[in-house]
Amino acid sequence: MEVIRSQKRTPSNDTLSNPKIPLYLTAPQMEVRLEEFELFAVDRLRVLKGVSDGLARGRNPKEMDDLVDTLWKEHMRDPDASVMFNKDIISHFVLRLVYCRSDELKKWFLSMETALFRHRFRLQNFEAQRAIVGEFGLPYKAVTGAELEGLKERLGQVVRSLGQISPTGNNPIISLFTSSDFLVLFFAVEAVYYKVPFEEVPDLVASRRVLIQKGYAFVAGSQLVSLVVTQFRSHISKALILTNRKWTTTIQEREKDRLTPIVEALSTSYLGPDYSQSTEYAEISLKDIDQVAKSSFPLCMRHLFEKVREDHHLKHGGRMQLGLFLKGVGLKLDDALAFWRAEFTKKVGSERFDKEYAYSIRHNYGKEGKRTDYTPYACQKIILSAPGAGDHHGCPYRHFSEDNLRAALGRMGLSSRGMEGVMDQVRNKHYQLACTMTFEAVYGTSCDAGINHPNQYFEESQKILKSKTPPAPV
Repeated sequence: MEVIRSQKRTPSNDTLSNPKIPLYLTAPQMEVRLEEFELFAVDRLRVLKGVSDGLARGRNPKEMDDLVDTLWKEHMRDPDASVMFNKDIISHFVLRLVYCRSDELKKWFLSMETALFRHRFRLQNFEAQRAIVGEFGLPYKAVTGAELEGLKERLGQVVRSLGQISPTGNNPIISLFTSSDFLVLFFAVEAVYYKVPFEEVPDLVASRRVLIQKGYAFVAGSQLVSLVVTQFRSHISKALILTNRKWTTTIQEREKDRLTPIVEALSTSYLGPDYSQSTEYAEISLKDIDQVAKSSFPLCMRHLFEKVREDHHLKHGGRMQLGLFLKGVGLKLDDALAFWRAEFTKKVGSERFDKEYAYSIRHNYGKEGKRTDYTPYACQKIILSAPGAGDHHGCPYRHFSEDNLRAALGRMGLSSRGMEGVMDQVRNKHYQLACTMTFEAVYGTSCDAGINHPNQYFEESQKILKSKTPPAPV
């Protein structure tokens, strides 16, 4: 099945650089090929995860504008404006279906889609922004005439309180400035204000960037983003509830053999390399595994490695998480069998090891059963795991107590300042960013791409360490 597209036309450069923003008010009436259903959603998911990372790193609004612009061009742009518009709509509604299925998923999707909309809106010109306000059908009219004249002095006080020049002077261009939320060129001839119930612009009220009078906020035209974002967030929030009802009552069962597996997998999708094959930076042997574990393993794998050395045993979840990681960093099957045998036989004996554990190790390497070549676990899968009593797998940033995590980070050599930065991210539930900050603190370098996979951590570590090692004499 093909996506129904509007009549093709040659788009202008302006259309491609600042594409129209759909409001996603109603589901599209179009047919979509199954592969596009998934591929479009994955591309949008890359954008949303990039937005999430940018926000977690504390990027300012202008930096977020630039990031969103770059992410959109990289993952969503198409030379045909109509194709790009359809992809935008389809991908949103697919992910709405994906993320409606739990409160945690809904919360993340709502926050990221709202942030994406905010910064895409800010990238539009003023006329395009006003058109979007019109599409929402917002009942706000510009303040004019005597009412505006009576408010000019107080409006000027608000602007001056932000450290700016009042936009009501005589010069056409009064000032160019960056505030905490927007970059604006003020034109005196276009000093437009909207009278809005104050509760509809809570961010502007909280930061004292609007005049409040008799229950109304007077919002400058340059602040339209706050008006629209509030409405957008409210609409998406309600839509997610309705979508969840449809999913649970009809779609999930009706599409159990076709769409349901895709939908259920997308929310935990890892979008990077699968690390099923080792690289020049990922190849270890038994003789150097202890040294490499100390220098290059991420905390989750370092903890498992230390536990198997200490206890000579791991439960199934730990064996899978560590075993597949070791496979991904280049430990050969024979070495893997020797490693696990050396530890486990200290506790369970050779006969029991061969009977209960050797098969699963060969199975992970694709040598038993269906001969599936299993891939190492990505961060998302590890974070969402649920270790029980006696388990050691999972993500330390999520599953460790604060005291245990601090102790583990201290053993990795983090300073007090570096540790506090990591703990801040943990408290905000940014577990992958906490791991990224650990990497940056340990190796003294930035990791702009962020850590999304334990094997990525290992490879990036090895690249750094090997670049500092002088070549062996010939």
